Amino acid sequence: MSQRRAAQTASSSPELESPTVIPFRNAAEIVGRLDVRAASRALLVGVPAEFEAMVREHAPEVELQVAAEGAIRSVKDQFDFIFLWQEDRVGSHAALEGARKRLAPGGRLWVATAMKKVQGPRVPAAHRLELRDLNKAFARSGLSCDREARLSAWHTAYRFVAPDPERSGDGQGHGQESSGR
Repeated sequence: MSQRRAAQTASSSPELESPTVIPFRNAAEIVGRLDVRAASRALLVGVPAEFEAMVREHAPEVELQVAAEGAIRSVKDQFDFIFLWQEDRVGSHAALEGARKRLAPGGRLWVATAMKKVQGPRVPAAHRLELRDLNKAFARSGLSCDREARLSAWHTAYRFVAPDPERSGDGQGHGQESSGR
């Protein structure tokens, strides 16, 4: 009888090691908040399969290319919408710089990060990428964060855009757009 229990325990242990399921919010709401439909060409980098499926379902008219985590260097084209899933600080500089280089003029770059005080993501809290890290990474290139969107109970995405040349002369930048939030 102990052999039977051992066999049952061994067969049930792979179930315990199942991948973490991310508790995403409503798919249509997420795709709407990210304004994916306004893009003609979109690049998703390192996104979970569930996220890719929701974008494909709710924005089928957008030409979509997907790159695995750490594989952005293999992408050669430019895109008007880039979504980078980057929880970990390790390797983030290369990923952020690679995404920035592939952003078409006037495009939008979204970066999803895991929130600091939650326990679901795979990356320990001390190693998670934060908004201040993103602002620092994009400061030299002139990209600034003008919007954020909550994706799940654990993740937030931040949108970075280049300054609008028509408004850059008045010293206002994107402050007018985000001041109502």
